[in-house]
Amino acid sequence: MRSTRAPASPPGPPGGAQARRLSFEDQSGVVPMARDFTRQALYDWGWLPAATADRRAAAEDVLLVVSELVTNACLHAEGPDLLTITCDRKVIRLEVTDRGTGQPSPRTPHRAGRPGGHGMFIVQRLCLDWGVLRTPDVAGKTVWAELGTPS
Repeated sequence: MRSTRAPASPPGPPGGAQARRLSFEDQSGVVPMARDFTRQALYDWGWLPAATADRRAAAEDVLLVVSELVTNACLHAEGPDLLTITCDRKVIRLEVTDRGTGQPSPRTPHRAGRPGGHGMFIVQRLCLDWGVLRTPDVAGKTVWAELGTPS
């Protein structure tokens, strides 16, 4: 596992923007790797251990969204290349970069009882916003999602 960290920030709750990056180059087991990496960032940034049920639920939502974005890159692209997590006082932003050409979207109509196809519906429901970034003349895309930080 290769990762890079932005310059160190003070411990505890986010005071300024903080960032972590995880490269998936030549890696297997990327979904649990992404969750473990994200969980460690949440510990480092003071989200975990959670003091309240609301804070615990916020951390679990972040871990679930990371799992869904990385899983989608595995299923619908050539796998993820990079996970970037940034956090400030109000928002945590998750970005998964892959080489896929597809356009993620929630399956409509959503049928809760049908197996599979729930990933982007979950992302849409849990996040403040989400979207896709593409760079002209560069293969692939970055799927991003933003969640509110716990109060």
